[in-house]
Amino acid sequence: MAHILIVDDEAGIREFLADALEADGHETTTAEDGYAALKLLNERAFDLMITDLRMPGAVDGMDLVRKARSEQPEMEVIVLTAYGTVDTAVEAMKLGAFDYLQKPIASPAELRMIVARALERRRLLALEDRSRRDEATLAPLTYGDPTMAPVVRAIEKVAATNATVLLLGESGTGKELAARTIHLKSPRANGPFVAVNCAAIAEQLMESELFGHEKGAFTGATQSRRGRIELADGGTLFLDEIAELKPALQAKLLRVLQDRRFERVGGTRTIEVDVRWIAATNRDIEEMVRRGEFREDLYHRLAVFPIRLPPLRERRQDILPLAETLLARIAAELGRPPLRLDESARRKILEAPWYGNVRELSNALERAAILTDGDVIRGDQILVSHASPAATLPLSGTIADLEAAAIRRALEEAGGNRRRAAEKLGIGERTLYDKLKRYGIT
Repeated sequence: MAHILIVDDEAGIREFLADALEADGHETTTAEDGYAALKLLNERAFDLMITDLRMPGAVDGMDLVRKARSEQPEMEVIVLTAYGTVDTAVEAMKLGAFDYLQKPIASPAELRMIVARALERRRLLALEDRSRRDEATLAPLTYGDPTMAPVVRAIEKVAATNATVLLLGESGTGKELAARTIHLKSPRANGPFVAVNCAAIAEQLMESELFGHEKGAFTGATQSRRGRIELADGGTLFLDEIAELKPALQAKLLRVLQDRRFERVGGTRTIEVDVRWIAATNRDIEEMVRRGEFREDLYHRLAVFPIRLPPLRERRQDILPLAETLLARIAAELGRPPLRLDESARRKILEAPWYGNVRELSNALERAAILTDGDVIRGDQILVSHASPAATLPLSGTIADLEAAAIRRALEEAGGNRRRAAEKLGIGERTLYDKLKRYGIT
């Protein structure tokens, strides 16, 4: 079944197209002119649009084709053209339309045939795109360290299901990579993978980001907008740093997980979604539940299938192969010839604690690649932090004193970079901002 948008100013043609396609099991939405169609394109995604080229009003079929290729490039387009205007249809195909149908349409069979061909092309392009993404961006979860064997087995098993997954582990251990792997190995691989970092979006914007909003819902909402949950319909939604969500949003998210439906901000229309949920956190979320900082009912909804990703220091056999893979990518990004590690660099990398995990290793290699003049990286060019944020805390004082000291130490080690400091502390950026304000740290 496909979601098809039909655009034509003649009611009879709209009804004919909708009836023929719904008889084939497709879901159709109709629009009487280009303006109404633009509004619908902004509100939801479609698999296919069938549009007349000549329509009254400021927005004609050619405008819709351009908009569709810009806003929803994965959507196929079929144009309808009257006798004598085939040249215009050919022009639309140059803009990216799949094919055209000439009015009057000979029969429902002709319509169904061209629609089937368009949807088949969409399916094949999605498969090709998946293969390219898989090959180009998806790094291996492990290079053979035995510690990762149960993690890989768990991911393989849960990927084939629709179960909600909670990924646990320190910052930089590859939780998003694990989430993408689950998606690409799942029956939803041809659907969207939508990632949301709950710690990186301002609190006042998070509700709109997740649920979308209607025009006029708040100052600056000049048009309706689909949220990330809606965009993930038919695919996977990855909520990174889930522990950073405020209580009000936790309650709204719980409802979506339970009922698979929600309303946009400022809206009354209930939207149903089919989403596979994956969440991740680097915090002790069970302790947060005990302290009342995270809803217990939401935690149980998310932790249907928890998977812990071990830190890099527990995966010693993965470190050198990972470093070489990262170094090859870094050299390519810097426009440098291939770089290699000398024996001192390999020894230093293998022995380092890497409290910042893969991110810290990648940063250290990038810095070394910039410093080296030749094609060999030495051990003295690799900067390693050998102390965890907790290693130099004072031995006395209140809990607040200890926390403030840990924050100052992490900021110092991160050179004032708040994102890196948050990673070292194992908290989200927004949580760090709140604590900086609370303790008056600048």
